[in-house]
Amino acid sequence: MEHQELNEQPAIVIKPATIFAFIKILPLTLAATGFLFLAWWIFPGLIWLSMAIMLFAFYRFIFIMNIIYMITPEIIRIRRGIFFKRTDTVELYRVKDYILTQPFILQLFKLMDLTLKTTDPENPVIWLRGIPLSDLVDTIRDHVQEARQHNRIYEMN
Repeated sequence: MEHQELNEQPAIVIKPATIFAFIKILPLTLAATGFLFLAWWIFPGLIWLSMAIMLFAFYRFIFIMNIIYMITPEIIRIRRGIFFKRTDTVELYRVKDYILTQPFILQLFKLMDLTLKTTDPENPVIWLRGIPLSDLVDTIRDHVQEARQHNRIYEMN
């Protein structure tokens, strides 16, 4: 009966904010613009370097926008990639610590980075980056406690 109750809750699906992706590619965009300016005034061949940097920035933007964080009462699933997709799954009872950070630029846009430390050997640290500010830490913590009780996992210090 308890297992069914856990599965009845819907999954929380979160993606990094679009503004976060723009913030992450801003240095590349500025570099590409600088090389374009240099190509105009000094050496026209630098236009190729500018175009390559802009293509990489565009790829990076699409990559960030394709990241999906799915949180259910039992697992966290992180899916990322464009041409090569990768999905990492971590059981929630393995989560040990929660770190919420908000650098100044993220505070301006009401975003946060959430770091989860786990006992999972493949994924000892999980980063949920550039997500909207919310009470997600409390929700995950509640899910972790329920998953530990359901799986009879007891922490020993």
